[in-house]
Order: sequence, then C-alpha cells, then structure tokens
Amino acid sequence: MTCADFRRFVDAHLDGELDLARQAEMEEHLRSCPACSRLAAARQSLRTALRSEELYFRSPARLEQRVRAAARQGDRPRLVTSSRIGAALAAAAVLAAAMFLWPPASDRSWSDRTAQDVVSAHVRSLMPGHLTDVPSSEQHTVRPWFAGKVEFAPPVVELAGDGFALVGGRLDYVAGKRVAALVYRQGAHLINLFAWPAPPRAGETAESASSRDGYNMVRWTRSGIEFWAISDVNAAELRQFAALVRSRVP
Repeated sequence: MTCADFRRFVDAHLDGELDLARQAEMEEHLRSCPACSRLAAARQSLRTALRSEELYFRSPARLEQRVRAAARQGDRPRLVTSSRIGAALAAAAVLAAAMFLWPPASDRSWSDRTAQDVVSAHVRSLMPGHLTDVPSSEQHTVRPWFAGKVEFAPPVVELAGDGFALVGGRLDYVAGKRVAALVYRQGAHLINLFAWPAPPRAGETAESASSRDGYNMVRWTRSGIEFWAISDVNAAELRQFAALVRSRVP
C-alpha cells in the first residue's frame, strides 16, 4: 500500500468501514510509515475533539413542548405580529442548531464500532506472525517494551498461577488509535486484552460482557484505562479472567 492509498482510505479506516483485508493493509502500512501514522493520529485527535461535550448544544427539556405549543397555536386564525415572527424565527434557529450540533452517533453505536474493531484485531492476531511483537511471559519484559510506543503505561499482570499464562504483547490499532494488546493463553485458547486511555472525566465501570461473531468479550474501565478482553473461551472463564485483571490493577 502506498501513502496515497492510505490517505484515500484513512477516513473509512477510522470509521471501521473497510473490509478485513483492506483494514489489515492499512494497519500494516501504519506500522512502517511514520508520516501516515502522524496523519491518522491527527485525524483521530480532530474526531475526538469534535465529540467533546463542550461543542454540543443540549436543548432544554421544555423546548419541544414550547415548539409544539407554538405550532398548535399557529393553527388558529390570528394576527401575526413582527414580534411573534421574530420569536418563531429564534426558536427555529435554536432547534436547527440543536439538530446540527447533536452528536452524529449514540454512545451505543460508538461502542458497537469499537467492539467490531476489537473483533477484527483479535482475528488478525491469530494469523501467522501477528500474535506478539514482544513474546515473553514476564511482566518486567512486556511492560517496558511499550514505553514510547503508546501514550500510557499499560498495566501487565502475570496470571499463570490462575490458569492464564502471559504470552507477550504487541501494538495494535483499535477505534482509530494505537493501543496496547496483551496476550494470554488458557489451555488451547488465546485471550487478547486491549487497553488504551479512557476518555477524560470517564469514571470507573464494572465488567460488561457481550459476544460478537462467535467471540466472547468483556469490557471495563479502571484507573483511567479502558480494557477489552476477547477470546473464544467460554463466557464464564473470560469473566473470571477479567475479574482477576481488574483486581490486580491498582
């Protein structure tokens, strides 16, 4: 893939609209091209800024009632004065601004796109040569490897004594950002634990389980970091894994 191809598809890539093969090509190019990596990071920063609550107008709860009441009154024959026309125009302007500035997607749709990215990243990791960038069963080897590669220090816990052996870590690309991926093995099953900084002012959340495309997932937030665990292990075992990780992250 060339840089021109990357620039052509970067927005679709960030929106999660590409097929799996094209998505993999984009991410492979990101790993080897600093210029395109900076471009993707700049685009994502802009998208994040545009989702800031400070940019959105939250209409008063009574706005709809007042507009409907005004519309009902408009059905009655009456003298329309310039002051009433001005008030109606002002209300229409406020309503139009509210519709224009309203977030383009709900939190649920954003989570759905992130979940699909997590599934795609997990599937890619199972392809030959994609599982780890730093193969190691020791947290003191895996955690320092991420220094300078992501903008936070991902917590790495060893859980071999609980049946979940650390395999290593790698860089990945989820929800339009570089993330840390930690890999664990439980018997014949692999678990990917993705981690990245949670949005500003995001509070702590408990584990939330779901499934998609035949994989079980558990999502939670702790210590300012958002975690997503995914695997083909059964749901109960993945929740156990998530609870163990959560209990050992300060």
